Amino acid sequence: MASNHQEALLMAENGNIKELNGKEITRRRSARKMSSTSLRKKSDMRLISKVRCALLRNFLANLQEVILGTKLSVLFPAIPLAIAADCYGFGRPWIFALSLLGLTPLAERISFVTEQIAYYTGPTVGGLLNATCGNATELIIAIFALNSNKIAVVKYSLLGSILSNLLLVLGTSLFCGGIANISLPQPQKYDRRQADVNSLMLLLALLCHMLPMLFRYATSSTGLVADPSLELSRASSIVMLIAYFAYLVFQLWTHRQLFEAPDEDVNDDSVSEEAVIGLWSGFSWMAGMTVFIALLSEYVVETIEDASDSWGLSVSFLSIILLPIVGNAAEHAGAIIFAFKNNLDISLGVALGSATQISLFVVPLCVIISWIMGNKMDLNFNPVETGSLALAIIATAFTLQDGTSHYMKGFILLLCYVVIGACFFVQRTPFNQAHLHDMMPNPAPNAIFKA
Repeated sequence: MASNHQEALLMAENGNIKELNGKEITRRRSARKMSSTSLRKKSDMRLISKVRCALLRNFLANLQEVILGTKLSVLFPAIPLAIAADCYGFGRPWIFALSLLGLTPLAERISFVTEQIAYYTGPTVGGLLNATCGNATELIIAIFALNSNKIAVVKYSLLGSILSNLLLVLGTSLFCGGIANISLPQPQKYDRRQADVNSLMLLLALLCHMLPMLFRYATSSTGLVADPSLELSRASSIVMLIAYFAYLVFQLWTHRQLFEAPDEDVNDDSVSEEAVIGLWSGFSWMAGMTVFIALLSEYVVETIEDASDSWGLSVSFLSIILLPIVGNAAEHAGAIIFAFKNNLDISLGVALGSATQISLFVVPLCVIISWIMGNKMDLNFNPVETGSLALAIIATAFTLQDGTSHYMKGFILLLCYVVIGACFFVQRTPFNQAHLHDMMPNPAPNAIFKA
């Protein structure tokens, strides 16, 4: 029996069972991986095990684990429906809605497949995969929007993801956790060290966002064009990427214990202690899911303006509020579930970790990709957007400064999110002119008076 605990039995690619010699599966997992397990279902392999053909048995087992092994499997039919709606010329708002629904389970399954691959590659390589693929949906949507020169959509969607994690997810987690555990003799507590590191990284990202905007207004009287601000944004993006890689070294090597969930947090029966799909199966599923995410992301980018006109909602509201909520629904739900269970460290790890990853990795990477494509995306998100980001980061930092939580803190963060959502709901800036002002030269003050 002792050897059984030291050697994990894994399903091989040919449908047989093999062992990981000398490897012991660690039970310490990152907060984001722990959160993603909350929506998984334990698979019943009794019928599949009776299939005689090894190749067919392996395929059915993979299908069971990957497609049906999540509580969000009911949303998978939205993927073929979105494709059919595009092929047969259905209403473009319907394509937009179906594509959003189809992206929801795909984002959760990417996290699952990444975790399966990590069983073979080890926790460090697995952590790197999670750090680069954790927000694959947002990155792919951004790339397609950049390819269509819809820079406003990129900025809005990435800003919305940050605001959603800091205010909506974290606020809901603290509020629900406080209500569910209100009878406890002491307030809920969490490890401040992880929150401090993420807050500091977010403040660095905020500085890199504010300087191009301030630089533009500081030089408005000289009649300069937006090129110096663009150059500053590109330089700041390189600095942000360097900071993110330093953050990865801190998270995965030097101070890993700050970002891992302890053994006692693993209480869910749906959390598997061993890999359930093979290594090459994992890479195959990841490649296939990436293709479908790319296809649905293209649908979202192409139809967002039509959905905006049809539903009477601004593009900024759809991008900042709706896209992040639907695209990250699985991860967000997991964070809230663990808050109910009084595991705030996991909830904070999900919300703050995702916000940090988007701020310091996805946003500057999009600036660099835009630079390569020949587009002019900068870090100037305009005063309203940048102000919303600044207030969200500051409010979050103040909320997490004492290491304790109660429902009132979460309630205030939720109200902040409601006010910001109302701001973009009433905003009716024409989409094609949303960022035209940033790209035009600023006239000198004397020219204004002469006119």
